[in-house]
This record gives sequence, structure tokens and C-alpha cells, in this order.
Amino acid sequence: MIPVCQHRSNMPHLAQPAAGQTVSGGQLASYLKSALSGAPHNVLLFLQDKLIMEDFTMYGGVFGNKQDSAFLTVESALQASSSPLVLPALDWSASHSILELFQGELGIPAVHIDPNTLKEIKLNTSQPSLLAVHLPYTVLNVFKSQDVPYTAVYTGLKPSRVIEETPVMAGRSVGRSLLQAPPQSSVKPPLVVNNTAGRPCILLWADTLLASYSGKQDDLAVHIFNGSADTAGSVCNETLSRLVINYQNVLDLRSLRLIFSMRKIFFPVSARNWSVVEQVVLEYDGQRAIFNASGGIYSPAEYSFHCQSVSSIQSPLLVPRSATDNANQWKLSFTDFQIQGFNVTGEDFSYASDCAGFFTPGIWMGLLTSLLMVFILTYGLHMIMQLRTMDRFDDPKGPAISVPQSE
Repeated sequence: MIPVCQHRSNMPHLAQPAAGQTVSGGQLASYLKSALSGAPHNVLLFLQDKLIMEDFTMYGGVFGNKQDSAFLTVESALQASSSPLVLPALDWSASHSILELFQGELGIPAVHIDPNTLKEIKLNTSQPSLLAVHLPYTVLNVFKSQDVPYTAVYTGLKPSRVIEETPVMAGRSVGRSLLQAPPQSSVKPPLVVNNTAGRPCILLWADTLLASYSGKQDDLAVHIFNGSADTAGSVCNETLSRLVINYQNVLDLRSLRLIFSMRKIFFPVSARNWSVVEQVVLEYDGQRAIFNASGGIYSPAEYSFHCQSVSSIQSPLLVPRSATDNANQWKLSFTDFQIQGFNVTGEDFSYASDCAGFFTPGIWMGLLTSLLMVFILTYGLHMIMQLRTMDRFDDPKGPAISVPQSE
């Protein structure tokens, strides 16, 4: 957490970041530029050796017991400030260069203050100053006694402890489930195609788009997710979306066009519209290779389609249109593939309909094995219930039972 407060000055209005957001170095620089544009150029930078956001909760005093708080000075400074600003957390990598950021914004070197010489400080209010201190308890009183306007910032040089986060893997083996699209902050933004009105209408993302032809292989995703993709020829409307990606000099081909043809279809059985990728077409050097994709690449029209693997090789979702089609000369394999051609409301995907089936091979094996065991148990119980005991026995006091034997 980074408290920023100003004395005898009004800080420009800055939007408070969301709770829990980690402020990067670039974001902090923009905050400083806005905060220091019309602020006093007497800046106090309080540097704690180790500090994380949880320390304010652990040592800040709760349920009104403020006398137990370790941050009484910080709290009182924020309450007395005319323009307080609190940033939830600062990225660790940016905290190492916090002093350089302030020096760059103010254009002056920092002066490290010895607590023993605090009372001897005399500031020139006509010139900016940047003072870096490690003990924030008595410095503010010195500035207040001299009636000097100042901006105070309190932050840590590094975390007091590192909280390890265990990644949670979301299983995709439980049917065609609806999953939230992956957060776009951790990956590159998707390829966005706008309609004639300038609004996004098609979104595409893939970790890899591997294409093999005549012994050559290339990752087509490298050429399109760098902001320079050529999507000339793409069209989209209420019922038809056609994404066209143009390439030059790939796979030893002069030109290549990768086309995704999507159509919105109403199915009476489900009583809803579905987005279906009908074909994936490759146009190259005057030839065409057509893959049918409608058998497995579909989703409700309100959602995007996602699949960890879309391939024409193993468990193919892309099938050549015919045995003589040029598609038989190609091999396609898309990893972490996601596409949306309808109901696009911005540059982020809607919830994703995943391609995982309802039953994986492991689930089928478990069910069949269980059914076999139940059948064997049922048959055994049935045979035991059919056993019959003798209803007549030999009486030792009576005549012996004679069993005639015939040859």
C-alpha cells in the first residue's frame, strides 16, 4: 500500500485503483506525473525496508483499538491531508526503482536525511526538493513547524514476506461447460476485426496456429498477434462472419489466406441460435484447401468457442471436405484456440463454451468396469439364492435307504 498525502495544496483528481490491484511502474509514473504537476515540489519519500499490504491489516489496529496501531502517524497524516491518495500495492520490480522514478519526475537528486539532523533542516520554498527518509515519525513535525507545503509518500522497498499463490487448474473433462474467458491481462490481446461502423465484430486468439505443407511448418499465430495482422476481406453481419487473415512469404508460398467462415443458425431442438464454424479455408498461390469444421466447432451464439486443441490430425475437428481436396496435403493444429463471431460487445471474449466432451475415455473405462463388477456380483447372488438343501435324511434307527444300482 502506498499512502500519498499533501499539505496546503489540492492534488489533481486521480481515479482510485481497484481494491487489490497491483500498480505497475508505468502506472505509478503516470500517477506521479499527475500528482506532482500542480503539487508542492517539496516531496518527502518515506522508505520502509520491508512492507506489504497485509501489514496494514495485521498491525493497523482493529475494532476501534487505534492505540494499538503501528501506523498512527500514517493514519493521522492521511486524515489531516487536504488531498490523500492510497494505492493498494506496488509491483515488486517497480519498488526497487521508486527513488529513480521520483528523481526523474522532479528532475533533481534525492537527499537522504539523517534523523539526528532533522531539526537543523531549512528548506527553500522557492526551489523543489526531494527528501528520502527511513523514519517517518518526526519529519512531518519539522515541516509543519516551518510551515512548508509538502507531498509525503510512504512505501516499502521490498515485501516483508512473499505470499505464494498456488495456481488452480480448471479441469475441462466435464462436458461442454461454460467457462469464463481467460483473463486478458496475462496474455496478449486477441485479434480484433471491426465492422463498417468501427465496432468489434470478430475476436480470435490462439497460442499457436501450426500449419504444415509440403514438409514445411510455420506458426501462423506469430504473424498476427503483434498488432500488424492483415485482415482485409473480412466481413461480419447478424448471420454471417468471415475472418480473413492474409500472409506473405510463409511456408515458401508467395501468398496465403487463412479464412474462418462462421454462421449463426437457429436449432429448434434447443430453441436458440448457435454460432457454427462451417469451414476453415486456406487459399494459396491460386489453390484452395477446405476443411469442414461444423461437426465440432460450435457454441451458443452469445458465447465464444474455446478448445485446448483444434487439429486435423489427432481427434480431428477439422476434416478435409473430400478425399481429393487439397486439404489432404495440409496439417493444421491450433492450441488454446478461441473465437467469437457474433454478439461481440468489446475487445474481450464472452463466456466460453468449451469443446470437452461429456465423458472422457477414463470415465467410460470406469463406468464399464463398474457395470461389469455389478453384473458379476448380481450373478453370484442369484446363483447363491438358487441353492436347495435336502428335504429327506437317513434315519439311523430305521431301515437304511436303499439306492438301487443298475448296470
